Amino acid sequence: MSAARKLLPWVALLVVVTGALVVGAAGRPDSSAAGRTRRIASELRCPVCQGLSVADSPSSTARAMVADIRRRVDAGESDAAIRQAYVNTYSEQILLQPKGSGFGALVWALPVAVLVLSVGGLGLAFRRWRRRPVLSPTEADRRLVEQALADAHEET
Repeated sequence: MSAARKLLPWVALLVVVTGALVVGAAGRPDSSAAGRTRRIASELRCPVCQGLSVADSPSSTARAMVADIRRRVDAGESDAAIRQAYVNTYSEQILLQPKGSGFGALVWALPVAVLVLSVGGLGLAFRRWRRRPVLSPTEADRRLVEQALADAHEET
């Protein structure tokens, strides 16, 4: 069986799992004011808490930010305009997900590149190891070992 035929089921499984994850993650967003407020607040990092979104943070600063986001949503501002207002105030660090351009693109691309290169390197190493011939002892090797064992046995 060729290597390509052995990999085909794994590639098919990878495609199916990736497709399922994309379809599952692309659910319909809640377009109500509360849903928009929650979605925008979950995309912003709490400036007080470490690693929590504004939506998940219990701090008074986060609660004030949620109230401000709700006020902006009710005023008819777009999601992008609201996010940009917070970026203008707090810099790009306020975003939980970096942008897909500039330095943010490096943050997204670097782990993928490392993963691809690692898998490729492992694949090449396994292929090289599999092609290496299996060495077995010859008759001359066996006689040499038997002679060495006999000599060692005579010395004792």
